[in-house]
Amino acid sequence: MQVMPTYSYICKSCQEAFEIQQSFSDESLTSCPKCQGELRKQFGNLGVTFKGSGFYRTDSKSSKESKPASTSESSTPASD
Repeated sequence: MQVMPTYSYICKSCQEAFEIQQSFSDESLTSCPKCQGELRKQFGNLGVTFKGSGFYRTDSKSSKESKPASTSESSTPASD
């Protein structure tokens, strides 16, 4: 089963609003099925929801990155 996105349209003339499922490759509708007026595509909330960990900036940090650098190793050269 292929899932297609749902698009919302509203007529600029009669204000008729409706939704229709269309493929990504389908052309946008241009005329109102009720009065043949010009349609405008409506954009609402994003249809993708990210759930779980890993989607936020703070989720990607590992515990090693958040700790300060170790001071046990000396950065000065050893004397001869």
